Amino acid sequence: MFQTLHQQSDKPYRTGLLTTTHGDIATPIFMPVGTQATVKTLDSRDIDEIGAQIILGNTYHLHLRPGEEWIDQRGGLHTFMNWNKPILTDSGGFQVLSLGLQKENKTEKPEESLVKITEDGVSFRSHLDGSKHMFTPESAIETQHKLGADIIMAFDEATPDSATHEYAKQSMERTHRWATRCVVQHQNLKETRNFAKHYPVSQQGKHQLLFGIVQGGIYEDLRKESARMISSMAFDGIAIGGESVGYNMEKTKEILDWVIPIIGTDRPRYTMGLGLNPRDCLIAIKHGADMFDCVGPTRIARNGSLYIHPTTRDTDGTLNDETKQKLRIEIGNAQFARDTRPIDSWCDCSTCRHYTRDYLHHLFRTEELLAYRLATIHNLRFMLKLMEEVRDAITDNQFEQMCTMWDIS
Repeated sequence: MFQTLHQQSDKPYRTGLLTTTHGDIATPIFMPVGTQATVKTLDSRDIDEIGAQIILGNTYHLHLRPGEEWIDQRGGLHTFMNWNKPILTDSGGFQVLSLGLQKENKTEKPEESLVKITEDGVSFRSHLDGSKHMFTPESAIETQHKLGADIIMAFDEATPDSATHEYAKQSMERTHRWATRCVVQHQNLKETRNFAKHYPVSQQGKHQLLFGIVQGGIYEDLRKESARMISSMAFDGIAIGGESVGYNMEKTKEILDWVIPIIGTDRPRYTMGLGLNPRDCLIAIKHGADMFDCVGPTRIARNGSLYIHPTTRDTDGTLNDETKQKLRIEIGNAQFARDTRPIDSWCDCSTCRHYTRDYLHHLFRTEELLAYRLATIHNLRFMLKLMEEVRDAITDNQFEQMCTMWDIS
């Protein structure tokens, strides 16, 4: 299922191979996000050509539209979106945080909040039409079974950084109780559901890996406690969740250093929502992460923000200090209107091979739809090529030198 391929004895970073029904995944790996069964602006051939090994879907959004029952009838997400490589679905738990929480001990009227958390699960109103819905650990797992993803996530409560130690502990303990229920439901459905519509008969028994999620907020004692508890359960991989991860890289490094030694080496380690800046991925890998995802690369691409490599940064005399630090250019800026170079000389994406900065500038200024596709191809291929180089560097014991190039100490 997962094997470490190369790791120096005194370092947490490594290369590995995760086996799923729809193919093997070489780690470390960045996973493009296809929230609503699409990586925005790209089709399945585009995603394959940029070298994606796995993509994500989101249970919350797919539950609302078009509904897991319909996707199940269609043979699962792979058939529905014409993608024959691995898929991971988030449980929808993060929406508990992102939609605005209504805690049990508060007195807001139901209509004043989209979400209410209880021991049973999460009740919420659709952000689309206000309709009422309920996710429990059991229903979140059943929904993901119907979606047919290769990797599914336990239902959790993502604790905000602002939570007190007392609430973070309550939330973490609830996540642990929900995790136990998820494991039981997953096993029950594996024994009772007919997976023939999603997986060939020859692949029966290999379907749907279940990952648990470590919570505990910003508190070291809680994070370590959660890592011990989640690691003790029958999960196929361990994710590190919470508001901090990916948004506060100093805290992310701390959290990884707290939990990675506890999680161990026999399962993949997944930092959720991380990857807006390519440098963040290298930092996470250096501290022991194997897998990560983020909507950032595609979202900023659609706004004309395009990644550049440190070698491009250092040789491009037109770039200011802010651009050099962010490792991306704003292609709509006037300075690129007559720039006939590719976006980035290091990148091998089809956009960089066939189009130039002045053309991308023109497309964005005229709001042509092609701009979003070409920019998205570049940002995602940039991230995936970086992961290829990371795996080679770790295998060759050159990863520390690579981090120095990227200004990572």
